Amino acid sequence: MAYESVDRELGGAATMSQDSLRPLGPLPKLPADPLAEYSVFFGREFPRVVRSVYLIIRDSGRAEELSQEAFIQLFRHWKKVSAYERPEAWVRRVAIRLATRHARRERTRSELERQTVAPQSDADGRFDVLEALRELSMKQRAAIVLHYYEDRPVDEVAEILDCSENTVKSHLHRGRASLRLLLAHGEEGHHGE
Repeated sequence: MAYESVDRELGGAATMSQDSLRPLGPLPKLPADPLAEYSVFFGREFPRVVRSVYLIIRDSGRAEELSQEAFIQLFRHWKKVSAYERPEAWVRRVAIRLATRHARRERTRSELERQTVAPQSDADGRFDVLEALRELSMKQRAAIVLHYYEDRPVDEVAEILDCSENTVKSHLHRGRASLRLLLAHGEEGHHGE
């Protein structure tokens, strides 16, 4: 039945004689199904990208939405991006840029709504590292998440963030220094209670 519809579309050119069925030699390698490749890539990388975005913006629902948006952009450009040496870096870069824009808008919105408050300790009195991450600049937060949480080397973080390795090292250094101060401040507040 499927052959009949193909035959109709091709104006009868799909009909084969017995002679045309003789082997002509080895079959050429067929290109992989791009949709299948994308599906496998999506299944493997989507949870990782969501986790990275979540660690940056601390909102699981919005992290999924931003990751989906990044994968939609990837799907639109899949033919080109799938040929890259590391397409996962491309989609992470897009997702982190989207997360950065979102966080910047949220930070501006929240600053307009309230005065900046120092990070709080959790119910057990322990200072929340993830809350301290929220206090870092977006670039520092992204560098810390990619390097320490995802265990990515500096050169890969630089590629994902589209900056130099020295810039990444600077973000990491300043981010660690800020975290050290925030965590020390949180611990002092806990001991002082």
